[in-house]
Amino acid sequence: MAISDLDLPLGVVARSLSNPAQLAKALAQAVGEALRVAIDSHGVATLVVSGGRSPIAFFEHLAQQSLDWAQVVISLADERWVPVAHPDSNEGLVRRHLLRGPTAAARFVGLYQPAANLEQAALQADQALAELPPIDVLVLGMGDDGHTASLFPNSPNLHDALQTDCPRRCLPMLAPSVPHQRLSMTLPLLRSARMPLLALQGQGKLETLAAALAAGEEANMPVRALLHSPLEIYWCP
Repeated sequence: MAISDLDLPLGVVARSLSNPAQLAKALAQAVGEALRVAIDSHGVATLVVSGGRSPIAFFEHLAQQSLDWAQVVISLADERWVPVAHPDSNEGLVRRHLLRGPTAAARFVGLYQPAANLEQAALQADQALAELPPIDVLVLGMGDDGHTASLFPNSPNLHDALQTDCPRRCLPMLAPSVPHQRLSMTLPLLRSARMPLLALQGQGKLETLAAALAAGEEANMPVRALLHSPLEIYWCP
């Protein structure tokens, strides 16, 4: 299967790169240009990214982009409820691989909050996200189960998080096979991004994407809620 074989919705653009290094470079260039346009247009640019291992090369390429980073706000689509110093922290990952050198001038809005429980932490993250300017660029990944951000199938709060009128910006979520509890932006905030991007690597992810594009419930493969125009998909084998 090639990405050109997929039946994409109108307005969804797919780009095929030769390898992960080329994908990271092309994605960083596209994001850098979009952030420049946003700064020129309204004086500030807001970028929301996901964590995990795949984005590391993208972060490092993006950190080399020539931008007025002091005018950029960066946040996370989702986070593990662990301290920033924990090796699984998405904020820690961003700080190690993106917020360095000139990029450190960007303002970071994190989701992790120390609190008595996950619900209280999510409420504090929701309040922090109230200060987030409108999202110019959103970069998401996708799991083999069709989750994106931390919107996992069968998570207790998934139904609420996928409501287009969900009043919360952030909800507690549970990953089915990973011990850490999660915090995730909800669908209305994710859908508000002016330029949403989906970055995928490997034939398995392409097959998952093909399954998500087929008819079915969003709750079974939450990425379905974002597979519509505007969207740019970056994929490599």
